[in-house]
Amino acid sequence: METRDPDPRNPDFPVAVSVTMPTYNAGRFLVPALESILVQTFTDFELLILDDGSTDKTPQIIRSWLKRDARIRFWSRENRGAPVTRNELLRKARGEFLAIMDNDDVAAPDRLEKQVRFLQQHPEVVCVGGAYQEIDEQGRHLFHCVEPLTDEEIQQAALRGDIRLHHACSMMRREALLAVGGYLEGGHSDGVLDLWLRLGEVGKLANLPDTLFDYRIRLDSYSCSHQSKFIEEKREACQKAWQRRGVTGHFEATQPWRPVDRSSLQQFILKYGWWMFQQGRRGGAIAYSLRAIKTIPWRVEAWKLLACASLKRRTKATP
Repeated sequence: METRDPDPRNPDFPVAVSVTMPTYNAGRFLVPALESILVQTFTDFELLILDDGSTDKTPQIIRSWLKRDARIRFWSRENRGAPVTRNELLRKARGEFLAIMDNDDVAAPDRLEKQVRFLQQHPEVVCVGGAYQEIDEQGRHLFHCVEPLTDEEIQQAALRGDIRLHHACSMMRREALLAVGGYLEGGHSDGVLDLWLRLGEVGKLANLPDTLFDYRIRLDSYSCSHQSKFIEEKREACQKAWQRRGVTGHFEATQPWRPVDRSSLQQFILKYGWWMFQQGRRGGAIAYSLRAIKTIPWRVEAWKLLACASLKRRTKATP
């Protein structure tokens, strides 16, 4: 694919893609995220970073990278929340396409190239995502996630409250995002479901079958402590979409998808631990069993995982 290098010194010089990265206390994972964008095979982009009031060394790390790559544009201010930060980055962007990049994930080297090519070939599509690999805080691979590819599948799921286009690896047409008013502010989440439902009313949504990034699962993340509020916001987004579209819907996303207490946290940990054991990755399984035991020491299942990972090898299923 033909690309050109942007002129970062000229704010009026057009670029194909604006990569937006809100940051907040991301010092531990920030460098791999930055590197994964700056080594993309597609080079006609700007990387817009807005620090949302970090209290760690995130701003200092970013400033040290400004001298390495002139495509980085950086701002810092007090904390205002993710939706406000994303809308500010949207207003600063100059690319035809807007690529979302979170500050703790790792993009595949050809992510931008594949998404730009797809949007250029499919003008009816306003947003495209893709498959992804879940990783943990240590970068261990957990689970490979493949999403539905077609607009009909993605939108039908969204109308039920199920997000099947991963925001963290999405690329949108900037004009379409501006046309629907950007991100909904004032809630507890990014309002991604609401955004997909509004974008789906001005164009089509799609996913690529390709694995576009590593998505980091962090048990200390904001979403793990606000699940009930997220569910209510998703329900409200669906109800508004049903009314706009004149359809009768049924909201199904009533169960938290992240831990809400110690018991669900342990089950969340054990799920990944057993996956690792079934894949023959005993070291990871042991690490997760110990983490589960630390969470609730008296539960038998965590000790069972530790015993299996320490003493037994995974047996192959008989055909």
